[in-house]
Amino acid sequence: MLKCIAIDDEPLALRQLTAYIAKVPYLELTATCNNALDAQQILAERSIDLIFVDINMPDLNGVEFVRTLTNRPMVIFTTAYSEYAVEGFKLDAVDYLLKPFGFAEFSRSAAKANSLYELRHNQRPAATPESEAEPKDREYLSVKADYKVSLVKIADIVYIESEGEYVRLHLADGTAITTLFRLKNMETTLPAEFFMRVHRSYIVNLRCIKSYVRGRIYLNDTEYVPIGENYKEAFQRYIEANFRNL
Repeated sequence: MLKCIAIDDEPLALRQLTAYIAKVPYLELTATCNNALDAQQILAERSIDLIFVDINMPDLNGVEFVRTLTNRPMVIFTTAYSEYAVEGFKLDAVDYLLKPFGFAEFSRSAAKANSLYELRHNQRPAATPESEAEPKDREYLSVKADYKVSLVKIADIVYIESEGEYVRLHLADGTAITTLFRLKNMETTLPAEFFMRVHRSYIVNLRCIKSYVRGRIYLNDTEYVPIGENYKEAFQRYIEANFRNL
């Protein structure tokens, strides 16, 4: 259950949020506020998982309010002004609801927040035998791209390529996601038993390798990534240790 608060200086908008929250079984409305200052007081006294907050409010607007929060809950911005979207996502907002929005849009945003909450909750160390299934945090990555958060199954990543300050994740379904992240950091994030850096610009999913020849790793009949000179020895050791030559 996600404990949430709704913040909006417009009474009608606040009533709509309250009604929508009541329809979602995993949301628990802890409080409603018509200004950010009251919300600050509530956050100081209670543990809150999710905030629905309007941006255009007097005294302290929604963006400024979120910036003041040290231990920040998940945030979904609501506003009638689309120009605030970029600012909202710079603050790692889960989503951005443009007024007027219906219950279907609200429900989709709430579902994103719930998925993120479950991922974070399951990242706590579990006292279970190693033989049991991997915890959910080892199965998915939370990737911010195109003003939204995508939940990417790690097993679906075929390979990753560096594009300067960005990385592009190539997925099994043929799609790709580009996000602001360094390849070096991605290398430490992914499970080393399944992913290997084979070039200064590429990481491959070892389970997706179909063949290799003359400095190339083929992921299907036509798609390949290069093997860098500094990575050839480590890759060859992996092949020798895991595959029998015929």
